[in-house]
Amino acid sequence: MPAATPVLLVSDHVAGAVYLLTVPDGAVAGRLTGRHLSEHAGFLALPGGRVACVDDRRGELLVLDPFAEQLVERTVPVAVPAEHLACDPSGRRLAVTTGLGKNSEPWSDLLTVVDLATGEAARVRTRAGEPGVTVLGGGDPLVVLRHREPGALAVHRFADLLGAPPGCPRVVPHAVLALPDDGHGDAYVPGPELVFAATSEGVHRARRTGDALTAEAVVPWGSSARGWYLRFDTRRQALWTTLRGGDPDPLRWPEWSNQAWRHELGTGRTLLTELGPGLVFRLALARRHTAFSRIHPDGDELILLDADGAARRFTLPGMDGAPRRGGTPWEGVQRRAVAASPGSDWIAVTRGGHGEVHIVDAETGQEAARPRLSTPLHHGGHLVLRVRNDGADGDPVGR
Repeated sequence: MPAATPVLLVSDHVAGAVYLLTVPDGAVAGRLTGRHLSEHAGFLALPGGRVACVDDRRGELLVLDPFAEQLVERTVPVAVPAEHLACDPSGRRLAVTTGLGKNSEPWSDLLTVVDLATGEAARVRTRAGEPGVTVLGGGDPLVVLRHREPGALAVHRFADLLGAPPGCPRVVPHAVLALPDDGHGDAYVPGPELVFAATSEGVHRARRTGDALTAEAVVPWGSSARGWYLRFDTRRQALWTTLRGGDPDPLRWPEWSNQAWRHELGTGRTLLTELGPGLVFRLALARRHTAFSRIHPDGDELILLDADGAARRFTLPGMDGAPRRGGTPWEGVQRRAVAASPGSDWIAVTRGGHGEVHIVDAETGQEAARPRLSTPLHHGGHLVLRVRNDGADGDPVGR
């Protein structure tokens, strides 16, 4: 496939299917079956347009190359259920944490580290919870786990983890930095070696100093709401999230407020943009726009923000089985996933339960194609859009 061709990987993690689509025509160019990818760990962009993800049923890390003749480049056994996935800036060293899966409480404390260059892998025990993870580069890469209750950034040397003996031994971090107990959301900016963690207080920032971390000033939300995840925007050198406010009761989800939050790393400026009430989940970063999907009983929208924060809104057709008033937005309902590439102006957003993907030109707002796949895309599925050298791998945390 030509290097400049945008491609879209679409996962129906319930049905166990992964589709490869060309963009913008939406033609199916490949398919995997029997692959139930972890929606929570998501897709991780690797150099050369490749993508890493975790098959939660088989317990395998998959390295996919959508531009190669064979879609699956490599598989490596890892511990599951996969919670978070990250790599070092080179894309060589990966870490997979485990968490809840289909359980009401965290139960697994296993961490897997993988060296793709040598094929080595090791599993160790850390601490049960829902740990986020970043993998810092350099001559001696570090694995930083973001723990909750009690909150902490726990620092491990990658080489120590990879060299652990068999039997999943318990490991102790060699450096710890305290955090509030409600951390959720991680980002890593490779150049200045900065690690970020989202909490109710704001975005906690830490800089690598040798084999440890030094805390820096907390970035405030600038709002009474908070963000629950973070994304590093490689093109604009900024952090993004969605601030969710209002009564946290899931039954009150139609009343939740949502604001796009952008923090420019160079200027320190923070910009807030109102998105409207309802459920806004992950966002996607295109060449000149940031895309959000908003679900609400009164109608769904695709929202595109330009570089100045101006919003354009496009109505999306409703979903059978969408979240309703009086119910929660999580259990047994359909949702949407959204994807984009920093090397492209195309946006993709799913219509959960219908097996449809809207492929939209962010510059014009026009829908170029709406392919219907052979499985329903339960819960909205999950997406990643790549151009071979789009720079998306500059954000080394799975989404």
